[in-house]
Amino acid sequence: MLKILFFFLTITASVYSQIPGCTDPQAENYNAASGQNNGSCSYKNLKIKPEYSFQLSDSLKETSGLIAFENLLWTHNDDHDKTIYGLDSLGKIKKKIVLEQAVNHDWEEISQDSTHIYIGDFGNNYAGNRSDLKILKIEKKSFMEGNPNIETISFAYSDQTDFSRSKPNKTDFDCEAFIVSKDSIYLFTKQWKSSKTNIYVLSKQEGTQIARFKATLDTKGLVTGGTYLEDKKLITLCGYTKVGKPFLYLLYDFKNQDFLSGNKRRIDLKLPFHQVEGIATKDGLHYFITNESLVRKPVLNNPQQIHYLDLSSALGSYLHK
Repeated sequence: MLKILFFFLTITASVYSQIPGCTDPQAENYNAASGQNNGSCSYKNLKIKPEYSFQLSDSLKETSGLIAFENLLWTHNDDHDKTIYGLDSLGKIKKKIVLEQAVNHDWEEISQDSTHIYIGDFGNNYAGNRSDLKILKIEKKSFMEGNPNIETISFAYSDQTDFSRSKPNKTDFDCEAFIVSKDSIYLFTKQWKSSKTNIYVLSKQEGTQIARFKATLDTKGLVTGGTYLEDKKLITLCGYTKVGKPFLYLLYDFKNQDFLSGNKRRIDLKLPFHQVEGIATKDGLHYFITNESLVRKPVLNNPQQIHYLDLSSALGSYLHK
């Protein structure tokens, strides 16, 4: 009798684990009987207000990326400034490292893995026809010693065949966000026409490459930054809509590197008309974001700032399970 009961319980558990559905208790369509996340979760609208905000130095009016590393938050400008700035949690500049050997054509993002920092020189919104897109790969040890060892990864998009000039802010081959995994780099484009993002993948090796198209995500906004916790299967993107409303877009509980196979949740930020550009986190719950200066007096007067966010209400149950 015990053998029969054990067999029955084993079969029941096996069937339970194979039922696909929404496995996130935070979702409106959560199914407690599902043991296999099929990416179908839908969520109520959530708006989050920063815990605090502080103005950044005038040296950082064009802050465009952010990472957390060596107890500082590192950012850079997207103009011709070749300096990487180390900030404390209140946005005060504590360290500066200049990449003397590099050229800043349009640095739009910074990312990292365990051994290297990566800077994306791939801003392409002016005419959409850049043929010199690149990512700078910088060894962390040499970076912190003030003598950065820089490699260059050059790339082109696999599906861009037309390199004629477009009008400013009209191309779908602009990019301001990328993440780095153990073996690959993933680009998230800023599609000005559709307000979506295309995901492309390339290797981390120095040299010239083709960024292969992977998938399209309808973010309903312009993606400008991203941060990735590989061990937690969590990607958090930031951006703003065409009318300047900032948002976050969460991808989590996905399978392997299929980022769209898991939960997808868009969160609005209570920061009207802020051009959010950089995002960083250490634990997936607490985030820092930065915005560029956006001054159009007398209507707009939003200086460059750093903001601190708590996403425990959205991700606490997932990260603590």
